[in-house]
Amino acid sequence: MSTAASQVILHPYVSQALKYGGTNLGRDKLYRTVQYFARFLAWYLQSRGQNLQATRWTALKSHLALARKLMRLGKPVEHLQAALRAAQTAGDVGEQLATIGRQISYFGYLVYDAVVWANAVKIINLKPSTSQKVARVSNQFWLSGILFSVVHGLLKAGRLATETKKLRFPDSHGEKDLAHEAQRELRQLTLQKMREDVRYQFIIDIMDIWIPASSLGLVNVNDGIVGLAGLTSSIMGMRTQWIAVNGSK
Repeated sequence: MSTAASQVILHPYVSQALKYGGTNLGRDKLYRTVQYFARFLAWYLQSRGQNLQATRWTALKSHLALARKLMRLGKPVEHLQAALRAAQTAGDVGEQLATIGRQISYFGYLVYDAVVWANAVKIINLKPSTSQKVARVSNQFWLSGILFSVVHGLLKAGRLATETKKLRFPDSHGEKDLAHEAQRELRQLTLQKMREDVRYQFIIDIMDIWIPASSLGLVNVNDGIVGLAGLTSSIMGMRTQWIAVNGSK
């Protein structure tokens, strides 16, 4: 029995899961996944008249959303630093501006989100109208951040496609150096991986955009669609963070 327990507890996958959960971003992605699953399930149960069961999942969704706001209290500074680094980095001007816009937007979103959290836990007391205005501005910043991310992805995808085409059809003539060919093939593989990452992030952005757009009343979709969109992007985000932490798919 002890041997079997040791094999389970000390299994490499368990160690990887603990390592993943030991990161703040890893926990946030996990909580977000459960949060949007709860949002979808609450809508599903409510649509079938099971209001008592739906209330439990709605409460779980709300508590996880509040917990995630607390976890992100120091994160706005990270986005300011990222915006400053992007401004100091040479590169494509369009991509650079889109990155700066995205980081500043996420900074604003998280600052206002912190105010929403402070009001929810009664550290400050806002009037209902003020609270709604703060939440709306928070969602506006969030939406603008996602839109900047989409623009950045499109610009980067176009640039990478151009570079890939040039590598496939080089303009140079004459004998091909083996070292140069090996370097060109390596660059092609690198570009392919970068293009895959851009497409992956683009899908996440397209899923996420429904959440603030719905909260702002820009699109008329129910909580089921929003929950599924958030669940999809959360699972994809979990995968990305898992690979970043454990170095394996």
